[in-house]
Amino acid sequence: MITLDANALTNPLKEGTRTERTPEPCTMFIFGASGDLTRRKIMPSLFSLFKHRLLPAGFSVIGVSSTEWKTDDFRDAIKKALAEFVSPEAAQGPLWESFAQGLFYQTLDFRDAVSYAKLAALTQEVDQSRGTGGNHLIYLATPPSLIGDIVKNLGMVGLSKPVTPKNWTRIIIEKPFGRDYDSATQLNRTVNEYFKERQVYRIDHYLGKETVQNILVFRFANEIFEPIWNHNYIDHVQITAAETVGVEGRGAYYEEAGALRDMIQNHLLQVLSVACIEPPSSFAAESVRDEKIKVFRSIRPILPEQVGQFTVRGQYSEGVISGKRLIGYKDEPSVLKTSTTETYVACKFFIDNWRWAGVPFYVRSGKRLPKRVSEIAVTFKRIPHMLFSNTMADQHEQNVLSMRIQPDEGISLKFGAKLPGQTVRIRSVNMDFLYGSSFGSQSADAYERLILDCMLGDATLFIRNDSVEETWRLITPIHEGWKMQGDAEIPKYSAGTWGPPESDHLLERDGRKWRRL
Repeated sequence: MITLDANALTNPLKEGTRTERTPEPCTMFIFGASGDLTRRKIMPSLFSLFKHRLLPAGFSVIGVSSTEWKTDDFRDAIKKALAEFVSPEAAQGPLWESFAQGLFYQTLDFRDAVSYAKLAALTQEVDQSRGTGGNHLIYLATPPSLIGDIVKNLGMVGLSKPVTPKNWTRIIIEKPFGRDYDSATQLNRTVNEYFKERQVYRIDHYLGKETVQNILVFRFANEIFEPIWNHNYIDHVQITAAETVGVEGRGAYYEEAGALRDMIQNHLLQVLSVACIEPPSSFAAESVRDEKIKVFRSIRPILPEQVGQFTVRGQYSEGVISGKRLIGYKDEPSVLKTSTTETYVACKFFIDNWRWAGVPFYVRSGKRLPKRVSEIAVTFKRIPHMLFSNTMADQHEQNVLSMRIQPDEGISLKFGAKLPGQTVRIRSVNMDFLYGSSFGSQSADAYERLILDCMLGDATLFIRNDSVEETWRLITPIHEGWKMQGDAEIPKYSAGTWGPPESDHLLERDGRKWRRL
C-alpha cells in the first residue's frame, strides 16, 4: 500500500490548489429548484461547502421552478432533502438556520418572458439585503428543451450580463448538450447569442471526480510515467463505466437517450481526452481545453457502415444481481415493448496522432452489470524477450495501470514479482494507492468541486463549445449506422452479466479480452 509522505502536509497552501480560495460574494439561481438533481446533488453540495466555510459571506440561493411554492416551502423542501441525502442531523441547529437564511424562491413559467421581471426584482432585493455585490451564478438543472427559452428570457431582463464591469455573471448548463451534432451546434448558437462563451460552464460531473483530475497530476508531475505514455509502450486502453442500476423510473428519458448519448458522448469521451492530451503550456483553463480539443479532432470517426466492426450495443433482459431478480429493460415503466434502445454500448476508437497511432481504446458502459465501477486501465506491451521461458514465468500477465474513478477512488499498478523459493516463479502483484487511506478522508463530491470552481471563474474542468460539437461529430455517425441496420434485433444480455457476447468478440478479434473487475 502506498502511503503519503508526511512532508507533503507541512505546507498545504504551497500546493496552490484553487479550492483554497474563497469566492467573491454572489447570488446563485437554480432553475429546476424542485427537481431531483437539486435535491440529491446541488443543495447537499452547497451545504457541504457552507459547512466547510468555502462559500463567501452573504452567499444566497434563489430557487426557480414552476412549482407553486413560497420561500418557506422551498426551505422546508431543502431541509427534507438534506435530512435524506446528507444526514438527519444536517438540517438542524445553528448551521442549518444560518444556511437557510440565504435561501429564497421564485415561482416562474420558464417560457413566459413577462414573469422574469419578478425574478429580476427579487434578485435586486437579495443582492442588496444580503450584500452579494451583484455577482450571479445561474444553474440550469432543467431539460435541454427549456434552455433556449431560459437564456433568451434572462437576456431580455438583463440577467445574462454583469451588473457592472466589475461584476460577473456565469451560467452552468447540465448535460445533455443536444442529442446530435446539428442540435448541439444550434444549442451553442442560442446560448452564445445571450452569453459570451467565457460565461458558459457546461458541467460534466465525471470531470469533478478526484481520479479524473489526478490523471493530469499523475502524468505531468511524475517523470517516470510520461516517457512511456505512448504507442511505443502501451498495448491498449480500456475505459469502463459499469452500473448495477437500471433506468430507475426514467424510462421515457432513456428511450430518447440510450447508453451512447447518456454516457459515451460526454462522460467517457471526456475521460479519454484527459488521459490522452499532450502536455499543456500551463494549467490554465484554456491551455488544458485547447489540448483536449486536439484529441477529439484526432479520434478516427466510425463511419455508419463501420458500426458492425467497431461498436457493439446491447439491451438487458431479466436477470439476478445480489440475489435479487430484476425485470428486463422492455418491462420497465415508459419503455416500448418493441424498443431497440441500447442499455449497453462498447466502442473501439483510434487516435490518429503521433503519440497514440495504432493503440486501440476500448470504451464500454452499461446498466444492470454485476458491479458499479468506473475505471481507466492502461495495458502495457509484453516484454520483447522472455528470459525465463523454461519456467512458469512466461504465463505472467502484462503490466496494467488502472485508475479507479468510482467507487474507492485510487490508482493500482500491476507488475510481475518472483515468488520466494529456489525456482523462478513469477506472480502478478498490485501496488495500490487509495485516496481514503492515504489522505485520511474521502474525496469531496464532484459537484462541490465544480460549483466552487465556477464561482472562482476556473473553467478548466468544464466543457467548451467546440468540445461539445466535436464529440457529437464522433457519435452521430454511430447512431446513423445503427439506424441503417433497420429493425434488426438488438443483442440481449441478462441483468447481472457483463454485457452481450458480441462485446467479448470485439476484443477477442484483436487477441485481447476485457478486464475482470
